[in-house]
Amino acid sequence: MTRNHCILKLYQQKKGRMNMSNLTYTQAGDYLVPDLGLPPQPEGELNRWGRARQNYLRNHKSALYMHMMTQLTLWPHLLEMQETAAVRFDLLTRQMAEAKGATEELKANDQMAWVGLVNAAKHSAEELVRQELIYS
Repeated sequence: MTRNHCILKLYQQKKGRMNMSNLTYTQAGDYLVPDLGLPPQPEGELNRWGRARQNYLRNHKSALYMHMMTQLTLWPHLLEMQETAAVRFDLLTRQMAEAKGATEELKANDQMAWVGLVNAAKHSAEELVRQELIYS
């Protein structure tokens, strides 16, 4: 038995200090190298809301950003935040456009007025989403 196997057996016997029995190893020359890997992360790309939240955390909440990075919770948080922000933005835009009077009838009769109302609703909804979700 090699020296590395003896050390591994000692670690396995001392269960109070370190339990390495669940790890697998690869022989690299005279050394046993543990087969380590990261847990699977959710797939997806960041859109403007996810990138805005990431930039806010990085620039204004750096301790939280680093903690989330080391705990592997940053990416799932960003994906969840962008989904929530997108849904909230769409809902607020529709509600505000209806409240301002941007109807299909106005769209047919006066397109420029309709575009102005919808753009104003989008701008207001974007500001609300940024304040409520992104910058909190």
